[in-house]
Amino acid sequence: MLSHLDNLLRHLFMKQVPGITSEAQVRFQPPDQDWRTVVSSLGVQNALNIYLLELRENRKLRTNERVREIENGIATDTPAPRRLDCHYLITAWSPASVTASIEPTVDEHALLYDVTAVLMNHESLVPRKVYAPDPLPAGFPGLIADAELPMTILPVESFPKYAEFWGTMGNIHPWKPAVYLVVTLPVALQKEIAGPLVTTRITEYRQSGLAETAELWIQIGGTVRDKDGNATSGAWVRLETTTGETLQTTETNEWGRFSFGGLRPGRYQLRVRAEGLGEQIRQNVDVPSLTGEYDVRYE
Repeated sequence: MLSHLDNLLRHLFMKQVPGITSEAQVRFQPPDQDWRTVVSSLGVQNALNIYLLELRENRKLRTNERVREIENGIATDTPAPRRLDCHYLITAWSPASVTASIEPTVDEHALLYDVTAVLMNHESLVPRKVYAPDPLPAGFPGLIADAELPMTILPVESFPKYAEFWGTMGNIHPWKPAVYLVVTLPVALQKEIAGPLVTTRITEYRQSGLAETAELWIQIGGTVRDKDGNATSGAWVRLETTTGETLQTTETNEWGRFSFGGLRPGRYQLRVRAEGLGEQIRQNVDVPSLTGEYDVRYE
């Protein structure tokens, strides 16, 4: 995911910053002596160094929300993505040498201004929009393809260890101004199996110590599926006696699930109607079912 964010930033600057036209001008390695060698090989082209300083979880955006999915009778919960703040320092570099008539630092300042302007014209990064009209690169994560990736540009508190950072880049590296950028990425978490769907719930009521007073009340649940086995939401479902007398009516939810409660043991039938699919009847439905299955599938 981080490599895709790097390339997204590179593409943005190549597309919108004047004078930045090739990938060689936008690199992500440490701005040390090796980097200076790279810059000197660019001839008259200026360069941008986008260095990833650190990663921190954005706890303010953490949530306990979950998305439930149902497939083949198994329920899974997917936790909402966590959020990762990616901290970058962006510096501008000129390959020119200082002379009486050439002042490379001025060019670097102009480049930093252009970078800042491009970033500030985007409240967030939407990858598909950044790459448009070109398609997204092959293998680009669907999780962030159309997501709005929040950015914090030049935060007031700045980077707290700026002097220490440049002190690790060697003895001949003067302090350089930089654009401090934070981009927030989602981190997808793994699905968790919640377990098989409950299709039958039996409740027994009796007076204490009097077995002969026992009464059973049963709740059943099932799924309406089309001919291809796909769950059908918004279907009308009616529970009937075996002679067609209406007992209860409901509608399937977003996962194609329905349920009926307060039933006595016995035999029933299920009648289903769904838009574009017509009507389907499942007859001789025993409650409780020996298989625990009450699905209705169109044939």
